[in-house]
Amino acid sequence: MNIAIDGPAGAGKSTVAQLVAQRLSLVYIDTGAMYRALAWAVLHHGVPVEDEAAVASLLRDSAISLKRTPSGQIVLWNGEDITSQIRTPKVSHHASIVASYPQVREQMLQLQRAMAAEGNVVMDGRDIGTHVLPDADVKIFLTASVEERARRRLAELQQQGLDVDLESLRQEIAERDRRDSERTVAPLRRAEDAHLVDTTGLEVHEVVERVLQICKQTGEQGS
Repeated sequence: MNIAIDGPAGAGKSTVAQLVAQRLSLVYIDTGAMYRALAWAVLHHGVPVEDEAAVASLLRDSAISLKRTPSGQIVLWNGEDITSQIRTPKVSHHASIVASYPQVREQMLQLQRAMAAEGNVVMDGRDIGTHVLPDADVKIFLTASVEERARRRLAELQQQGLDVDLESLRQEIAERDRRDSERTVAPLRRAEDAHLVDTTGLEVHEVVERVLQICKQTGEQGS
């Protein structure tokens, strides 16, 4: 079974996808982390983020890999573990920009499809069910209110010791929604056959159980 989980920034995709993958013994692929890794590299190497060709060249000449460990998934850029460095507001902002570039998305598409080629994966992102894995067995679209997503991101960043305010996060998330939805290549949208799950006011375990129930029902229908 291949499972595609899409949704806007801060909807809980990565957390839910990881837990669903664990429960079903599937491989988890965090495509958002791949774009964040590229955004981190753009900042780290001083590549002009507005230069699509330069950003695409950086990706082409580098290697992004995702590795499972006993403590969770880690993100590697040319073999260097950058997991703890890709969740800052600045990286988030740049990730949304680099993800809008057609040259970058085409390269990422090939990487992501290669990762999923053997099947039995849970992959999350913005365009998995509509573009990367349009034939996925189960498609989920997770969403939540902007206010809820901003509160979650605030708690996450405060745990990392970062000083941010709720209103700036709310504005940033709303802007990311606009940019992700309006980009010309593979915009954020719900696939016609995707199950909508609104996570506003729900605990993580409640969302996971809903997704698992959808997967179970799909499996029963297909058997």
